[in-house]
Amino acid sequence: MIAALLLSALAMSVIVAVRYLVTSGLFAWATEKVRPGHYADLGPQIRKEVGWSLLSAAIYGIPAGAVAWGWNTQGWTRIYTDWGDFPLWYVPLSLLVYLVLHDTWFYWTHRWMHRPSLFRAMHAVHHASRPPTAWAAMSFHPLEALTGAFVIPVLVFFIPIHIAVLGGVLAIMTVMGVTNHMGWEMLPQRFVHSRLGKWLISASHHQRHHEYYLCNYGLYFRFWDHLCGTDRGVSDSFSAPPVR
Repeated sequence: MIAALLLSALAMSVIVAVRYLVTSGLFAWATEKVRPGHYADLGPQIRKEVGWSLLSAAIYGIPAGAVAWGWNTQGWTRIYTDWGDFPLWYVPLSLLVYLVLHDTWFYWTHRWMHRPSLFRAMHAVHHASRPPTAWAAMSFHPLEALTGAFVIPVLVFFIPIHIAVLGGVLAIMTVMGVTNHMGWEMLPQRFVHSRLGKWLISASHHQRHHEYYLCNYGLYFRFWDHLCGTDRGVSDSFSAPPVR
C-alpha cells in the first residue's frame, strides 16, 4: 500500500513537471516569436524560475498522487467517469464551482502571504521574477507551494466532478497561470477592457500586481478584488502593440 502510494505520488510529480515544462516552454517560444528579445538578459532569472517550479511540481505531485491512488484503488473520491451519473447541467456547474472555490482560496492565501513577515519567508521567491516570464507561474517557495497543492485534491473528496471536467480545471489553471505571467498580453485590448474582461484575470491585470504588490490578488476572477477594494485595474505598460 505505502509503496503504491509513493509510486503514484512520484508519477504525478513527473506529470506535473512535464506539464509545466511543455506549457511554459510553448508560451516562452510564442513570446520569442511575437516579441523577439522580450526575455533577453533574463537567463539567470529563468533558470531560477525553472528550478523553483520543478520543486513545486514535486510538492504538487504528492497530494495529486494520493488522489489518483485513492480514486483507482479505494474509490474514496467523488470523481466519476459516467456522464450519466449526474445531469448534464451539472457538468458546467461543477467546473464553475471548482474554479470559484479555487479562486477564493487563492485570493485569501495570496493576500495573506503579502503580510511583511510571510512575504519575506514565502512569497518573495515568486516576486523575485522581475519582470515575470512564462516560466514563473509555478516559481514558488516550498511553503507557498504547499498552500496551493492541496486545494483541488481536497475538493475531489467532497464535490462530484467528471474526470474530463477535472482535466479542464487543471488545464485552465495551467494555461492561465502561464499566460498571466508572460509579461505581455495575448488577449485583445478590446476584450481586456470589455464588461466580461473586467471580471476575469488577464496578464494585464496580474502585471499590475507584480508592479505594485498590494492589489490584484485573484487567480481566475476579479470578484474578490472588486468586493474587497483591492482591484487596481490593468497595467498601462501593456497598452502598446506587440514589438515586431
